This record gives sequence, structure tokens and C-alpha cells, in this order.
Amino acid sequence: MGGLTTGEKVAIAVLLLIPVVFYMVYPAYNYASPELLGVPFFYWFQTLWLAISAVLFTVAAVIWERGLSREEKR
Repeated sequence: MGGLTTGEKVAIAVLLLIPVVFYMVYPAYNYASPELLGVPFFYWFQTLWLAISAVLFTVAAVIWERGLSREEKR
């Protein structure tokens, strides 16, 4: 992790913590309505966050890899 700047490390940590914190506040979105195509809010909202989490993890991985590749070039 020596090739990563402090800003990159903070960005990675924040990107990885956003989904964790979101899933911990489960009572905030534990509702049946509104429905989307007959699917209760709780289920489609969690599915939406699954996709958002994948994007956030991917961005964190890209930042990580760029830092490592920058370190290898030195």
C-alpha cells in the first residue's frame, strides 16, 4: 500500500464504508410501500443498493490498482 497517497487511502475507505453503513441502518428503509412492479420497497431498494455497492467497490478497486501500478513504475 506504499504507492497510495493519503487521499487515495481515504477515498478507498469511504467508498468501502458507504455500503456497510447503509446496510446497518436497516430500520430506515424497512417498509413495504411504495412498490415497484409489485415488488415491495424493502426488496427493490436493497437490490438497488446491491448494484450501487458493486459500483463503489469497483471504483475503490480501480483507485487501489492505479496506486499499485504507480508504485511498480518507480
